[in-house]
Parts: sequence; C-alpha cells; structure tokens
Amino acid sequence: MKKYNFTAGPCILDRSVIENTAKAILDFNGMGLSIAEISHRSKEFQAVIDEAEALAKELLDIPEGYSVLFLGGGASLEFCMIPYNFLVKKAAYLNTGVWAKKAMKEAKLFGEVVEVASSADANYTFIPKGWTVPTDVDYLHITTNNTIYGTEIREDLDVPVRLIADMSSDIFSRPIDVSKYDAIYAGAQKNLSMAGVTIVIVKNDALGRVERQIPTMLDYRTHVEKGSMFNTPPVVPIYTAMENMRWIKAQGGVKAMQKLAKQRAEIVYNEIDRNKLFHGTVETEDRSYMNICFVLNDEYKELEKDFFDFATSKGMVGIKGHRSVGGFRASCYNAQTIEGCEALVACMKEYEAKH
Repeated sequence: MKKYNFTAGPCILDRSVIENTAKAILDFNGMGLSIAEISHRSKEFQAVIDEAEALAKELLDIPEGYSVLFLGGGASLEFCMIPYNFLVKKAAYLNTGVWAKKAMKEAKLFGEVVEVASSADANYTFIPKGWTVPTDVDYLHITTNNTIYGTEIREDLDVPVRLIADMSSDIFSRPIDVSKYDAIYAGAQKNLSMAGVTIVIVKNDALGRVERQIPTMLDYRTHVEKGSMFNTPPVVPIYTAMENMRWIKAQGGVKAMQKLAKQRAEIVYNEIDRNKLFHGTVETEDRSYMNICFVLNDEYKELEKDFFDFATSKGMVGIKGHRSVGGFRASCYNAQTIEGCEALVACMKEYEAKH
C-alpha cells in the first residue's frame, strides 16, 4: 500500500532528495567516504555549503548585504538569539500561536515586549487584523505560518520598524521580498530539510547595534564572519537542504512552489467544506496552505479515532491534529503531491459514504 506523508515535521521530502542523501551517506562524490564522516573543513564540504548558500540566495532573490547562515539549535534557539542580537530596549510581537508565544517569552529576558495583537482568546483561529506597531520598538516579530493551528500570513508586511520573521513552516513555499526584513529564520525540518539545521537570513548592517555582550556562539556576527563554519555545522542536514533546493529550482523555483501550494490547499479545503462530516478550524481568509486543520462536526465527534484508524489504513500518515487543537491536520509542504491530496480527499469521501 502506498503511503502519503502528511506529518507536520520533520517534513515530507521528495524521493530524489532522500535517495541522493542516502547515496552521499554511503559514498560522497566517489570519495569512498560518507558525507557523515568527512571533515567539515574539507574542500568537498565547503562546496556543499557554498552551493546551499548560493541556491538560497537565488531562489529567494536575496539582495546584497544579507548573509545566509546554516546553524544548529532549531528555531527555538533563534527565539533567544533574535532578542540577544536585536533587542535594545523594547520589541513588538504578534501573537498568533504557540511558537510566537514561546518567542515572546524568550524576548522578555532581554527587554520590554509589547504584544501588538493576539488571537489566543479564540484559540488562534485567525490572524489578528487592524493592529498598529509602536514606532519606538526595536523590531516587530511575526510568525508567518502557524503549524499547530493552521493560519498563515502570505504577504510581506509594510511596517515602520525593523521586521523579523519566523518562517519555519512556509519558507521556500512562496516568493519573499527579503529587503523588508532584518532577519528571517526557519527550522529546516518543516519545509526544507531533515531535522538538525536552521537557516537564518540576516541583514549584515542590522547587527552590532546592542551594547550588551553576546556569547560568541549566540552572536550572529560570529557566524557571518565564519560563513556558518565557526564550529562543526550539521553536515548531513545541510547537504539535504542543498539537495532539496536543487529540487525546488528544478521544479521552477518558489513561484512554482506557490502555485502547487495553492492547488493542494484548494483540493483539500474544498472537500472539508463540502463533506458533511468535517469542518475547518480556521477563519477562511487566514487558512494555511501548509498545515490544513479540520475536525469532525459535533454530531460525529465520537468517530474521531475511527476516522483516524480508517485514514491510516488507507495510507494516510501523520494526519492527527496537535493535542491543543484536536481533530486532524494535513501538512502539505513543498514535496507533498497533488496525488497525495487527492488520495486524502478520496479517503474522506469514502468515510462519509459509510456514515
């Protein structure tokens, strides 16, 4: 039976990316050594990180004056590194979910945090509208896609202060105007690579503005100066990211990813809206293309485990919703196929016919 991977993270990867990584683990470039065991200081691995950086700059059209970093620690470490490097006195945060809230918690260790808006009272079922940014803050932080709750900001905001974004689960799924941001970061395991590496895009002249001493490993300038090679980088995840960016480029780049994302989302959301058993959990205008959340209607709530077991028996993997939302979540990252989405829809229709 064919399996369709809807897991929220680590993400689905195209089969070619997995196979090329597997080959490199067995024998990297005919060296007779594994990518997992060669020196990170070797010219062979330097070529990998150089290509990964160049591909990121090409795919996202990153302008001059920005550095692309590949770091360890996940986006959770960036929750600390961002205020360490950018927060002088006060920062503004848009609270749209669990990860935004965790980022705010870390920032409070470094200065005052202003919550410009929140949808927490509605269990984060929408992106707040009509809020304003104080002009006296050092930056505004947003989370563009909320993996747990299934909301997404698909535009680059125009704000009167520096803008910083956590794009962990939607980076490389659409074009971005990088020039509007001082920093963008993303845990790669959602939409770019396997777990273990974080990509950071940082504006060079935005660094060095805080007076506090920053520990060497937590100072972005350290990694900019050393080209992500200050310490041993996560070698294999960087290689997989490079392979995945090669794949994205071959598919037509981020514009092609954006088109596919919309097509996939329309297929699944249309069925959620049509099917008598289910309904979506998010305001329609804020629905994520990456993480599609839905639940059974109240009169069918007792069927939740039964539907999950049924869907699993049909090859749907990882559709259980996060515990804070319940129900189901179909994560449709870049490598998810139209076929996979159609298979999920067929599964939902078959289950509806039974009930």
